[in-house]
Amino acid sequence: MMKATEKLNEMGQSLWLDNITRGLLRSGTLRRYIQELSVTGLTSNPTIFDHAITNSHDYDDAIRQKLKEGKSTEALFFDLALEDLTQAADLFRPIHDLTNGVDGWVSLEVSPLLAHDTNATLEAAKTLHARAGRPNLFIKIPGTAEGIPAIEEAIFAGVPVNVTLLFSSAQYVAASEAYLRGIERRVAAGLNPDVGSVASMFISRWDKATMGKVPAELQNNLGIAVAKQTYKEYRKLLESARWLRLANAGAKPQRLLWASTSTKDPKASDVLYIKALAAPFTINTMPEDTLLAFADHGALEGSMPSDGGDAENVIAKFAEFCIGHDRLAADLQTEGTESFTKSWKDLLDSIGSKSAAFKAAG
Repeated sequence: MMKATEKLNEMGQSLWLDNITRGLLRSGTLRRYIQELSVTGLTSNPTIFDHAITNSHDYDDAIRQKLKEGKSTEALFFDLALEDLTQAADLFRPIHDLTNGVDGWVSLEVSPLLAHDTNATLEAAKTLHARAGRPNLFIKIPGTAEGIPAIEEAIFAGVPVNVTLLFSSAQYVAASEAYLRGIERRVAAGLNPDVGSVASMFISRWDKATMGKVPAELQNNLGIAVAKQTYKEYRKLLESARWLRLANAGAKPQRLLWASTSTKDPKASDVLYIKALAAPFTINTMPEDTLLAFADHGALEGSMPSDGGDAENVIAKFAEFCIGHDRLAADLQTEGTESFTKSWKDLLDSIGSKSAAFKAAG
């Protein structure tokens, strides 16, 4: 019997794992997810690495070794992250090759401390991509006001980009236009226009932010409505004359990725967003528990409408309760940036604490 994950993959949606740990790699669990659950890529962020390093001893030997080499805390972290992600990239490389670079990607984020520094973000993206030495490794750049020009410049420089921390269709459009400008400049310069990118829309945080502020019948509907609205813009872009000219030159489209797809409401289905966000030529990056839940008891209920469906009506209903869509999107992006910055600092503190303990122990 075909698993729900396999059915979702057959529909044309990629299933990525929103997690990376050394334990997943060493135990063979990630390989098994690829073979048995149709997982074709993965994403990481500072929070994921914070949990991985803080809550296990899997990295202790590597930290001890790098301390002997005199590594600073941040340099030490990027060494650890690149070791994990290059291994993961190699596992996904056959998928990447088979799909001609459409799928089979992993992602590494630049320091969140650079979220409001365009030039530093660009330089970090170039450096990390060169260090990784893998064609299927995205560098994650936030879709903040300062991140948008860095995205364009990174694409123009040939660095594959996962645009992160997008919360609205308007933020998505800004990110997609930065990608298009980068590709258009490559075409004009006579460079290969095939530079990979995805645009990551965060979904469940909308519903977490509005929990308890609207009637029960509206709860857990705003994130899905925003996703539908964004999918409409995505499909419109794919059919636009501007994009088709670039496709004719050999470019591949920036794919739309659904992020933050674990259910935050304990009263709601644990696969709520997986079913609702099923759509061809998109990606859903799922936390491990959500992936396993969908494989166990998930079911598809059709595909997301390409015309936005009831999105505008649902967003209008939330406005009746003084929940402004544009303002909340801006607030969520700010909060997301601050959350990743906190996780980044916690991560470096954790590595620093382990380092100090190892030094004290000789």
